[in-house]
Amino acid sequence: MQFEPYSDEQIVVVLSNAPDESLAKRIAHIVVEEGLAACVNLGRPSLSIYMWQGTLEGAEEIPLTFKTTGAQVLALMERIKSLHPYDVPELLVLPAIAGLDSYIQWVKEQTSA
Repeated sequence: MQFEPYSDEQIVVVLSNAPDESLAKRIAHIVVEEGLAACVNLGRPSLSIYMWQGTLEGAEEIPLTFKTTGAQVLALMERIKSLHPYDVPELLVLPAIAGLDSYIQWVKEQTSA
């Protein structure tokens, strides 16, 4: 995996998706219970359009937004990948450049080893 180094203390947001609500909930429950993410938001089903192996594809997917820390992001990404059925699941990491202090502290507490 490509990874830009973040400090262990930095809050990051990981974007992914799942092919159905059942799997989205399963992934969310597992990573929160394991302390890899403080919170996971499941969005409404949406249509994704993309090229796959030279063919234009369209599939309904459930968007997933994970909140975690730099210390947990690699383990979170590996865990999502291990639970995901896609050969190439979406996994994008975005830095949180600011946030409510109490929320940032809560994310850090929920994901501390």
